[in-house]
Amino acid sequence: MPYPTHWYRAICLGGRPNGFISIMSGSSMGKCRGTISYAFGSKYWGRGITTLAVKRAVSSAYEEFPDLERIEGIVDVNNKASQRVLEKAGFLKEGVLRKYICINEETIDFAMYSLLSTDPILH
Repeated sequence: MPYPTHWYRAICLGGRPNGFISIMSGSSMGKCRGTISYAFGSKYWGRGITTLAVKRAVSSAYEEFPDLERIEGIVDVNNKASQRVLEKAGFLKEGVLRKYICINEETIDFAMYSLLSTDPILH
């Protein structure tokens, strides 16, 4: 049986989707590591909804995929709000990936965050 490689959910308010959250794992990353991605409608920013969604997603992913040991979040160093979401959800900043991604001919630094299945925030 192939190992699931993508955990994906809509973030809904009032019965309507306003964003998404996903955890991608498997393939070249191996089944012990995943990467979290999320986006949420700007009119709901600053209310703690995205942080709650991240906490629930991480908890569900670790339950559903027992081989998963590490979830990473990679965030533009200028996106302080998204970094704060990960920090409030229990992720630890590991460092900065210098000149990590090139977007529109500009190379951008990204911050690397992680949350391990053994980290106390989950227990």
